[in-house]
Amino acid sequence: MESQVEPYECLSATELLVRLQRSEVTAVELAESALQRIEALDDKVNAFRQIDRDMTLEMARAADERYRAWQTMGLLDGIPVAVKDAFDQIGWATRDGSRLTEDSPATTDAPTVAACRRHGFVPVGRTNMPEFGWKAVTDSPLTGITRNPWNLDKTPGGSSGGSAAAVAMGVTPLALAADSGGSTRIPASFCGVVGFKPTHGRAPMHPGSHFGKLSQPGPIARTVRDAALLLDVMTESDPSDPRLQPGPQSYRNGLNGDVRGLRIAYSPSLGLDVEVNPEVATAVEHVADKLEQLGARVVRTDPHVGQLRETYQRLFFTTAAQMIQGYDDSAREKLDPALREVAEHYASLSALKYLEADTARVELMHRMSFFHLDFDLILCPTVPVRPFDVGREVPEDWPDQRWTSWAPFTWPWNMTGQPAITVPCGFTEDGLPIGAQFIGARHSDTQVLCAAQAFQQVFPLTAKRPPLTKEGGI
Repeated sequence: MESQVEPYECLSATELLVRLQRSEVTAVELAESALQRIEALDDKVNAFRQIDRDMTLEMARAADERYRAWQTMGLLDGIPVAVKDAFDQIGWATRDGSRLTEDSPATTDAPTVAACRRHGFVPVGRTNMPEFGWKAVTDSPLTGITRNPWNLDKTPGGSSGGSAAAVAMGVTPLALAADSGGSTRIPASFCGVVGFKPTHGRAPMHPGSHFGKLSQPGPIARTVRDAALLLDVMTESDPSDPRLQPGPQSYRNGLNGDVRGLRIAYSPSLGLDVEVNPEVATAVEHVADKLEQLGARVVRTDPHVGQLRETYQRLFFTTAAQMIQGYDDSAREKLDPALREVAEHYASLSALKYLEADTARVELMHRMSFFHLDFDLILCPTVPVRPFDVGREVPEDWPDQRWTSWAPFTWPWNMTGQPAITVPCGFTEDGLPIGAQFIGARHSDTQVLCAAQAFQQVFPLTAKRPPLTKEGGI
């Protein structure tokens, strides 16, 4: 009896590369599979703003030619990759989810896209995001609402919601994302995939995000190993970003370690006054138990992040105000109304108040540096809430109107620049994904990846697929 071949969408990028090298599959077949899944599923999810079938297949055919000539280009040759619509990419317009941007093709690549191109990636399309990446759900005046593949009535999170949904749907095994307050980790958690924010300065960013010192590009993938693969590409040196810091030669090669002896601070709520959904709390506690069984020294304690939400908002929303300051009233009428509201409010913030917020950011960096003298990693929920209804900035009956109130476990690490990863750790009773977050000291990216990899190896959830894909018969 012949063994059944796994569908391409169930395989990791690492596995697909092996099959490409063995001529068991072609890059064109992978590209066609990705495009077919977009055609079958994306009218329901709306993960992609734009695809270019001809361009995608042209790049896939070029990859196949290289494989036939034994002249492959690097780590991603022939692998389909989705690109968040915040990264410049030659031949594609960068719209940032806004009607105020121009619909004209970029003539240069953002550094991370350029690195992927050097490694032979096959771009499948541009993924949706909220306007200028300003909130943690994905809807915009330009592209409308993006939905969660696990439940179409729920949000995939944001701002990289289109990228996370694309990976969850099995369109691509890898996607480019950017994170200014959780924009990679929140949607990865809500969509049941892996999202990693590296130490700030590890991946070049030009432009990639509008939120400066809070932002860092990162990978979204179905497995930690695939995230490390894309990270090896994304962190290549680029002269366009003078802040770029050297990292290890290979994050993938560093995944062979384990968590034995690691000191892990298990913090169910980071010491903050926030209600964590009971199903989320139980799932993350299970992660703590698993890590202890693997030999880690797990201590329940809080890192005393502090009540810094207004501090973060000053840093984040003042940048939003700066982004729209050049637009007149008629142009501002085209903006997401809530973005216009926060931007106009924070436009009046004094330079003194902004500098006070930046001082508080540096003080938090110092506190966390000393905390990590005693603990290698922090474990906490990625998000305290379940994925909630689409078309909303906050969950139903939530006491606050801004997204920062329900995402207090992600944006502190954008203030400190620490590496943080979300990895799937369970599902709610009605089948919605839950993510656990590992945070490390600055420059401990490999250690963070190792811990997430160790957990994923003993508790893999990658075989479970969203009901949408089964209903579609693909």
